[in-house]
Order: sequence, then C-alpha cells, then structure tokens
Amino acid sequence: MSEQDEPAGGGKRGRRPSSPQTPLQRALGLLTRREHSRRELSRKLASRGVEAADVRSAVDRLSEEGWQSDTRFAEALVRNRASGGYGPLRIRAELSTHGLDREAVAAAMATFDGDWTETACDLVRRRFGPARRIDPAQSRKIADFLVRRGFDAAAVRAASQMEPEDWGGAA
Repeated sequence: MSEQDEPAGGGKRGRRPSSPQTPLQRALGLLTRREHSRRELSRKLASRGVEAADVRSAVDRLSEEGWQSDTRFAEALVRNRASGGYGPLRIRAELSTHGLDREAVAAAMATFDGDWTETACDLVRRRFGPARRIDPAQSRKIADFLVRRGFDAAAVRAASQMEPEDWGGAA
C-alpha cells in the first residue's frame, strides 16, 4: 500500500480515532480476555500508567458488580493448571503469588474433583509413551519430572513405580 492509498489519519483502515480509555474500561477489557485476581488486575492497570486511586476505584467497582472475582479466578486457575498436567503443590504456590489468602487457596483447591495420584499417572503415560517395565533410571526421570510439575511424594511414588499393566497397554 502506498502513502496515497492510506486512509486519512494514517491509522488502520476502518478504525475511528479512539479516545483514551477510562481505568474502568481498561480493567474490563483485561477481564473480557480472561479472569484476573485483584492483585494481578491492579498491577496491570498500574503498569499502564493508571493512578493508584483510580486503580482501587475501578477494581472495587468491578468486584462489587461481579465482573472481577478472586474466587472465580482461583477456581479457573486450578482447572486450567490441573488439566495442563500440574500438581497441587505447584498450583497452590501459583495461587499464593496472586495475593489470595490461605482460605481462598484451600477453597479453590477443594474444587478439584479428580485424584492427584491418577492425574500424575495419566501424565506419565502420556509423557513417557507405551507400557514397559520401568528401570531405576527411568523411575528417577519420571520422579524428577513430576516433582517439577508440583506433585506430592505419594503421587510421585505411585506414578514412578507403575507396573506395565497399570499403563493401560500390553507389556
């Protein structure tokens, strides 16, 4: 496209010049993409140059009106991370970084209706391929992988010591 073909105003075709967004509009725009914790939403608004008082006001209003919910955020994060193959220790730690107190973290973790040991075993089956007897080196590799993913000792032990018949395929 040459300079002559460019629409008036030099912007993208079909867009009107936009007026600056209010802090509330900015916050709502972030929340329409995905859930955010109060802390995360406040941090993002502040990093975009919004004054601290305006940040508090916008986040408080969105929370009061039900647009922002730490409970909903925490439950969504637990679902997302668990389905992504992460264990309870890692998920709990991540929830804490979002400014949630122990009660909120515990309540969110209680919404997981699966079995963490079975989740770890499924992850090992997907990650390490078809059924076979696990040698000590492979067992250490599996254990290290699960520990990095945030599974507790009982789940790591169960998943790293599975017998071939537990893998769901032929030995």
